Amino acid sequence: MSFTAMRRAVTESVSGLPRAFWWLWTSTLVNRLGAFVATFMALYLTLERGYSASYAGLVAALHGLGGVVSSLGAGVMTDRLGRRPTLLIAQASTAGSVALLGFMEQPLAIAGVAFLVGMASNASRPAVQAMMADIVRPEDRVRAFSLNYWAINLGFAISSAGAGFIASYSYRAGFLIEAAMTLVCAIVVFAKLPESRPVRTALEKAAEPEVGLGTVLRDGRFMGVVGLSFLVALIFQQGSVGLPVAMGEAGFTPADYGLAIAMNGVLIVVLQIPVTRFIEHRDPRRLLVISSVVAGYGFGLTAFAGSVGVFALTVCVWTLAEIVNAPTQTSLVVRLSPTHGRGRYQGMYTMSWSVAALVAPLMSGFMIDRFGAEWLWGACAVIGTGAAIGYWGLMRGLPEEEKAAADVSVGNVRAAEPVASRTAES
Repeated sequence: MSFTAMRRAVTESVSGLPRAFWWLWTSTLVNRLGAFVATFMALYLTLERGYSASYAGLVAALHGLGGVVSSLGAGVMTDRLGRRPTLLIAQASTAGSVALLGFMEQPLAIAGVAFLVGMASNASRPAVQAMMADIVRPEDRVRAFSLNYWAINLGFAISSAGAGFIASYSYRAGFLIEAAMTLVCAIVVFAKLPESRPVRTALEKAAEPEVGLGTVLRDGRFMGVVGLSFLVALIFQQGSVGLPVAMGEAGFTPADYGLAIAMNGVLIVVLQIPVTRFIEHRDPRRLLVISSVVAGYGFGLTAFAGSVGVFALTVCVWTLAEIVNAPTQTSLVVRLSPTHGRGRYQGMYTMSWSVAALVAPLMSGFMIDRFGAEWLWGACAVIGTGAAIGYWGLMRGLPEEEKAAADVSVGNVRAAEPVASRTAES
């Protein structure tokens, strides 16, 4: 591809999105650039504090449990208080709790504050996704979610490398830097992002009932998507929990694992935008079916890996599935969510990933200890196949994009117009 063609492709990928989206994108990037706790918590607890691996695992589980607890609550807040207040509360709370965690020394205090960090850091996700759905046109949502996912991975890749140098100097400095960067995100939200929650008229409230958590739970198709999302997340989580353990038991070093898993971040940064250009207007059912199969069998191929190069190759295979799945699935969740209930729906979807983060370590540990790593990779292939079959059956008769985009037509134009005008002024 020539430089001119590449430049045109990049321009087309980022053009046409509102200014508010880019401020939200910037907030995401800054947040991930400051990521430290999730990356080095286990090393901090075992090397710096001298705790056992079991205790480090317990703290990681409590951090994940905090995310499970906060997902639904944050979704309700997003719909009731608004996207902007929820983001401000979540990010300010994250900054405070992360800074506090850096000063905790007693085991119970560390575990308790880690739980609070998990709650606070996950509380912003439903608000970010709901706000993105509010301010971006339906036909641009796959592209917008893809760009946001790209920012997450770009920031994480840079922060992971930088965090290693920071940790060699001071782990506490890492906690304080993450707290400061998260506080910067809160300031960006406060200064640049208007509230995007659509305002419903009395007529619209009378025509459409309020959305509660019960409404979400009774939405069979959406809850089916949540269940399938959990299965896919369970597969992808093995890249950070099952793969390092399996490689370690096979005699490979942490550096070998780092080299193999680095392909995940590199491919996402390089390929996320061009792949999204290719898939953004294609049938989401086929994309989710294909990505589920590729993810499952990408991990399944790990059973045949005997060198770092082959492990890296399997990472490349399932990373391609991740690149396709992430924006497609997030966009699907928006399509299935009523405009005035996006926060609750996004909270339920976020919870599926949080629960997977809890279950995946238990699953990988049990299967590797009892049966061997080959059974874990075989299970991933089976789960991926099951998820693909589920998506194929569940999404039959899915409304066309134009029909799903009704949230920006007729009755909701009045709610969307103030947002558009404020966005232009910001």
